[in-house]
Amino acid sequence: MALHSTASEPTAPFRPQHPVRIVTAASLFDGHDAAINVMRRILQSSGAEVIHLGHNRSVAEIVDCAIQEDAHGIALTSYQGGHVEYFKYMVELLAERGADIKVFGGGGGTILPEEVEELHAAGVARIYSPDDGRALGLQGMINDLLERCAEVDKSTAASAPIEELIGGLPACAHDGLARLITLAENLEDGAEVIARQLDQLHGAGVGKNAPVLGITGTGGSGKSSLVDELVRRYLRDQPGKTIAILSVDPSKRKTGGALLGDRIRMNAIHDERVFMRSLATRQANLALSKHVQSAIDLCKAAQFDLIVVETSGIGQSDTEITDHSDASLYVMTAEYGAATQLEKIDMLDYADLVAINKFDKRGSLDAMRDVKKQVQRARELWEASPDDMPVHGTIASQFNDAGTNRLYLALMAKIVERTGAPLGPGGDLATADGEKRSVIPPDRVRYLDEIKESAARFDAWVERQAALARTLYQLHGSVLALRGDAPNTDVLPALEAQESDGPGVTALLERYDELAKELDGRARKSLEAWPGILERFGKDHFEFQVRGKTLRQPLTVESLSGTKVKRVALPRFRDWGDVLRWRFQENVAGEYPFTAGVFPLKRQGEDPARMFAGEGGPERTNRRFHYVSRGLPAARLSTAFDSVTLYGEDPAPRPDIYGKVGNSGVSIATVDDAKKLYSGFDLCAPTTSVSMTINGPAPMVLAFFMNAAIDQRCEKHILEHGLQADVEAAFKARYDDRGLERPSYQGELPEGNEGLGLMLLGLSGDEVLPADVYEALKAEAMSAVRGTVQADILKEDQAQNTCIFSTEFALRMMGDIQESFVRRDVGNFYSVSISGYHIAEAGANPITQLAFTLANGFTYVEYYLSRGMNIDDFAPNLSFFFSNGTDPEYSVIGRVARRIWAKAVREMYEGSERSQKLKYHIQTSGRSLHAQEIAFNDIRTTLQALYALFDNCNSLHTNAYDEAITTPTEESVRRALAIQLIINKELGLAKNENPLQGSFIIEELTDLVEAAVMEEFHSISERGGVLGAMERMYQRSKIQEESLHYEALKHSGALPIVGVNTFLDAKGSPTIVPGEVIRSTEEEKQYAIASREAFQARNQGASGAALEGLQQAALDGGNTFDALLEVAKVASLGDMSAALYEVGGQYRRNM
Repeated sequence: MALHSTASEPTAPFRPQHPVRIVTAASLFDGHDAAINVMRRILQSSGAEVIHLGHNRSVAEIVDCAIQEDAHGIALTSYQGGHVEYFKYMVELLAERGADIKVFGGGGGTILPEEVEELHAAGVARIYSPDDGRALGLQGMINDLLERCAEVDKSTAASAPIEELIGGLPACAHDGLARLITLAENLEDGAEVIARQLDQLHGAGVGKNAPVLGITGTGGSGKSSLVDELVRRYLRDQPGKTIAILSVDPSKRKTGGALLGDRIRMNAIHDERVFMRSLATRQANLALSKHVQSAIDLCKAAQFDLIVVETSGIGQSDTEITDHSDASLYVMTAEYGAATQLEKIDMLDYADLVAINKFDKRGSLDAMRDVKKQVQRARELWEASPDDMPVHGTIASQFNDAGTNRLYLALMAKIVERTGAPLGPGGDLATADGEKRSVIPPDRVRYLDEIKESAARFDAWVERQAALARTLYQLHGSVLALRGDAPNTDVLPALEAQESDGPGVTALLERYDELAKELDGRARKSLEAWPGILERFGKDHFEFQVRGKTLRQPLTVESLSGTKVKRVALPRFRDWGDVLRWRFQENVAGEYPFTAGVFPLKRQGEDPARMFAGEGGPERTNRRFHYVSRGLPAARLSTAFDSVTLYGEDPAPRPDIYGKVGNSGVSIATVDDAKKLYSGFDLCAPTTSVSMTINGPAPMVLAFFMNAAIDQRCEKHILEHGLQADVEAAFKARYDDRGLERPSYQGELPEGNEGLGLMLLGLSGDEVLPADVYEALKAEAMSAVRGTVQADILKEDQAQNTCIFSTEFALRMMGDIQESFVRRDVGNFYSVSISGYHIAEAGANPITQLAFTLANGFTYVEYYLSRGMNIDDFAPNLSFFFSNGTDPEYSVIGRVARRIWAKAVREMYEGSERSQKLKYHIQTSGRSLHAQEIAFNDIRTTLQALYALFDNCNSLHTNAYDEAITTPTEESVRRALAIQLIINKELGLAKNENPLQGSFIIEELTDLVEAAVMEEFHSISERGGVLGAMERMYQRSKIQEESLHYEALKHSGALPIVGVNTFLDAKGSPTIVPGEVIRSTEEEKQYAIASREAFQARNQGASGAALEGLQQAALDGGNTFDALLEVAKVASLGDMSAALYEVGGQYRRNM
């Protein structure tokens, strides 16, 4: 089918004649789900029924879903590499299952034109490229997809007779059952025909009367999450028993489309014992589809042991579910208004059990009391105690919640009582409530509004003090003028009366003394220090303290023309009011509020450049690190991990995993991999800093890194004391005597790598050195290492989604890392890099990026404070990481971030000066890297780098121009690094370190952006703080709306982008494939798998006990990071993730 449309004309949606069902998802280990979310919205508005699975979905999960949902098509995004293997595997699996389902995909420029052709030849219906998007627009691509899917007519029984399909039901064939439910929905008399056939089946003695549990409740009460938790308990408690889930969602009256959104919340259903089918009501104002009874009857014929029917979210009165179920559950929350509103809820009269979900929210205990009383009244149980009413408080979002355990046991007992089904609970479920700890205590949920109010009070105080100082300056000048004295630069001098003073001067002196007493001491001190600051920065050299060391640097740089360029240019204010306002809102770098920067001067001889690498195995990335850092005084290593590692899994031969090993990042599965990755760099040296872009599995990867650093320190100790023989003896006992091959660095060491870190490859320092020596070296290493780990799970939940653990458990592990750091005096390594980069990459504008990121930062502050940590113990261990685009707001993003952070930490949290300093790291925008005219990307990156460097960022990572298509090559990385080196070393104005100060537009933008951020703080606070807003999907929705706004402007041409929608070349600036495309090799993938398998084999005995100890630490409330430091020596990344899932819960996706 030919593609057709024009970008200049609005495209009308294609309306399919019959309902078209589409499964949408992002591929395995891929968190870039903003694009597929936009696509599924347009699909819905075009009339499709969309089963959205969200991010990080395996081929098997998607194929199972598509078959059970009897979908017409599958629409996928894949941005993380491995797409060829992934799509081919999906087509093969669908063919193997006999499913006639079309597969569509997109991945921006990462899917190369020749790969698109290869996938089309393999059976993929269509891969949409950026050029297709430019030609068709979003709606045009959706129309093309729907037209292709509509070619498959599932409204007839031609593909398989109903009799044949029903005959296969006793074997519980999911594909046949799915087809029958579709026919019941689509055929005019389908339900009647199926009912007659089922009667014949039952007459032949086939089928059984499976119990039906009906679940209904208010929209947003968490029904799907609660169902998932109940199914998880059922599968563990009822071995061998099967379950069918029928989930109903409403159709849109206007378009006929529907969002069938319950599957995305389900983690437990990917099991051969589970069948799930989503039904659209296909009618307005109903909680159930009229075909739900047919679906129930079909599931009974398929001999499921239990059938769960979940209705769409309703208001108050619908009780239809009771007509179809043997037992019913009504799910609600405490947010129902006044207690009298309960009298309007019919289901409280009929439901066998009631669950008040989200029971951790304020008002839940009152709700429990009121609901129990209403149930008692509705059922006229006057003699019974309200406490005995079947009402349960549940927190489905919490792993292994005791309230949900009690609800499950009560439900199973009720089903057995009603039906006699052999489903009596047999498991040992904890029903006693443990200690309840909120991430943010209920009395602190207004923290963002408090920050806004605190900043407003400070700003108002500054204005009052500045007005006083201005009046004092004017009085001082007037006195001098009336006396005939020459003006001077004195600040707040004492003015003594003179005999020659007339009455006017005397009155001025009296007023001067009165106002001088009104001036706040803090303001007076700041003003009186001003002459000293002018003198200090007017000298040839400047001396300042950094971590107890005195540094001396020149204050001028001479140009080729002989001009002495000041490194810091101060304002020429004379008015004391102007000086005071500048001192409290701008100030010199290194002084509160740190608007201009956190250090007085930049370090000499060390650029803020970060060296980026991440490709293939640890050896290849190690070689790249040594290549990009060669000849530079400091090694700032910025590490990108492949998507397998990002999702806490091990490299494996399964095609949808295998294709992603070592692509778009480095594959790291064991501590040995980490040792090889950073070998040759002294991780304990002050000139080495390591940044790790890892999120969900950050605690485990950080444990790998720390062990690599510790063993490097042990290696130095061994060499210093001549203990090599002890190392050889340990290797002989561990490997040679057991017939095992010693692990090694694959290939030659690169130039600059002298082997540091490889002596103990395959061993741990504690296997060689005495325990006391090892512990001392461990403490020394951990206090010396520098760098950061991304770890910011909040922004992942809001934006890019490399979440693997439940949010609550992930936050707990982050807190454990920081507590461990505090106890071990880890002062130079940042426990979390709070990232706005991924928020911006998902589509947020600069103000939203800044506001959400700072709000997330303050959420960590509140959480760590609630755990009993002191602000000054952890605030210095936090850093921030932003994206820099070309929007005007990006010119001040660092200035505003530093100012807001400093004001809040000093004025509200009473933190020290070091805690007030926000570390501000920048990566140029990946969203502005376009697959068309990729050479132009370097121009954009240069402008973004200028913003960052002029704004005194602490470090800068410049993206390579070809990253829109491939992992950067050596050539493109070198060019990216050269951008900032040329700015720092060749651009004359960059010799000055505060070029933004004094600019009218910069001051205006700074104030405007700060005010906008404060307004966003208020919006988030109104929704219950960051976590409350996340629960309402506020951040995710806002990011996606802004992303769609950008895409619409780009497509219409209203937002000109050179080489993309304007200034096109003669060929229309199509996507250009770079000369070199980086992909991991077969050899690297096989070696990654073999290395992981060898590591697991040789540690098989130790890893089991270590992993059990890790689980016990999590269950007992111990410090999980302390445990991980030991477990990481003997367990792989995937093993640790799997162990923690069992005690902390997996992440539950959001729509």
